[in-house]
Amino acid sequence: MAASSSASQADRFQSFDLLATLVAVLRSNGEVLFVNAALEDARGLSRRAIVGTRFPESFSEPGPLINALQGIGDNQFAALRYDAGLIRLNRDTLPVHVIVTQTERAEEIIVELLPLELQARQDREERLSEQAQANKELIRNLAHEIKNPLGGIRGAAQLLEMEIESPELIEYTQVIIHESDRLQSLVDRLLAPHRRPHVVGDVNIHEVCERVRSLILAEFPRGLSVVRDFDTSIPEFRGDREQLIQTVLNIAHNACQALAELIAQGSACLTFHTRVARQTTFGKQRYRLALELHVIDNGPGVPDSIKDRIFYPLVSGREGGSGLGLTLAQTFVQQHHGLIECDSVPGHTDFKILIPLP
Repeated sequence: MAASSSASQADRFQSFDLLATLVAVLRSNGEVLFVNAALEDARGLSRRAIVGTRFPESFSEPGPLINALQGIGDNQFAALRYDAGLIRLNRDTLPVHVIVTQTERAEEIIVELLPLELQARQDREERLSEQAQANKELIRNLAHEIKNPLGGIRGAAQLLEMEIESPELIEYTQVIIHESDRLQSLVDRLLAPHRRPHVVGDVNIHEVCERVRSLILAEFPRGLSVVRDFDTSIPEFRGDREQLIQTVLNIAHNACQALAELIAQGSACLTFHTRVARQTTFGKQRYRLALELHVIDNGPGVPDSIKDRIFYPLVSGREGGSGLGLTLAQTFVQQHHGLIECDSVPGHTDFKILIPLP
């Protein structure tokens, strides 16, 4: 009978398994009735091992949760928030924000745990997503505003050149025409990702990496070592192969330009590292499986002055750089419902691409 009751409770709370946050359902005395999959993963214990235990003992300081349960039981409040440390098996204590809430059933209390690191990451991802959307609209509008008068300026310069006989003055019209063409090329590159249709097919990420590797080695045949650290079990997924090649190529090419001195010395290293991330959360969604592709170099690192702006359009740490490579890479990855992150210190720069897998 007890087993049947436990099974019915698990069925009733099953929807909590879809949440990225950590959730436990307790009796008013702190006994665990249910924990979701995210909490199992965080603690490193199975649901069977946690259900029936006293949940306050899962924290480095049980007192606050005991007091919260007592306060809800005495109807002092319906919900309470505080910060605590969740004990994990063979891992460091996880800092979490705890939300204790009374349910419609007086004997059941829901405890929601938000890892502080995860909360900060979600805030950062949301901010980056909003910035990317704003950048996209700004680029599109600005590019169209530049493009329309640009043709007129170039045409007027050509007509003027036909009326001028002085070679010195023709040099000036040539400057106008040349700079107009350069701006036209820049505008076309800004608009390119919004014009090209998203062509979806089966993608093998290692074929993408191999294509980029061959292109990079053709451009930098000496002084650069390209390391492949692949998890060959990664399945194919639906995506735009050409967009992903361009994404990885843009990141790798930026890395090689930053590695110029080390390439000249013969000690430059670029690594493609693929793994499967399990039960991972990004973009406020939890995914059972995701591709994790790292493009790592041993260069000087991203300058501190632009670390927070490297995905902005026209921001470049290199003299003469267009500042469009990473912006386009971010756009393409977002079209695959993915995310790009960058972790950079001198000697180790890691661009991580996350894309959901089927």
